[in-house]
Amino acid sequence: MATRRTCEHCDGDMPITARSHARFCRPACRAAAHRAARTVPAELTRRPRWIRHTARKVPLTVGGATASSTDPATWSRHRDAAASTAGAGLGFVLDGDGVVCLDLDHCIDSDGQLAPWARTILDAAGPTWAEVSRSGDGLHLWGYGTLPHGRRITVGGGSVELYGTGRYIAVTGRTYGDKPQRLGDLQHVINSLL
Repeated sequence: MATRRTCEHCDGDMPITARSHARFCRPACRAAAHRAARTVPAELTRRPRWIRHTARKVPLTVGGATASSTDPATWSRHRDAAASTAGAGLGFVLDGDGVVCLDLDHCIDSDGQLAPWARTILDAAGPTWAEVSRSGDGLHLWGYGTLPHGRRITVGGGSVELYGTGRYIAVTGRTYGDKPQRLGDLQHVINSLL
């Protein structure tokens, strides 16, 4: 049985006629993915902590071998990871240097509306980059803060995961709303959630 292949941008099925190294289902997805790569803040792209990942989010090196969120030898520069055809997408490794990600799960409904609990967190975050997650119904808030251990908490009926080290986050580059392409201070949000 053939392995299901999905588009790196829209997660739709790849055409049956697509070449084995193809990453996108159609030219529009290829163009959108390249535009999205330009929306990732420079604070992330200039750090050599990029990996690839499979559709099931297994971390990969740019060459397709298994990567690790704790082994810098398996990480790459953004441009190398973005140019790689390994796996299904890009990921950024959090290594405790002050870059954090707040992962708001299942907070965008089918009409594109943000759940009230998520809106409260997003508003409190202020001017920092937010992207739509791979699932299309979650958000990643990127910024600066101190968070020695990952946490999962429930807020207003929703789930928030807070990460600062020892993890990687799948990066889509699909900016949410009018959030800026730069990282802001999230420590006050982290403190209010813990």
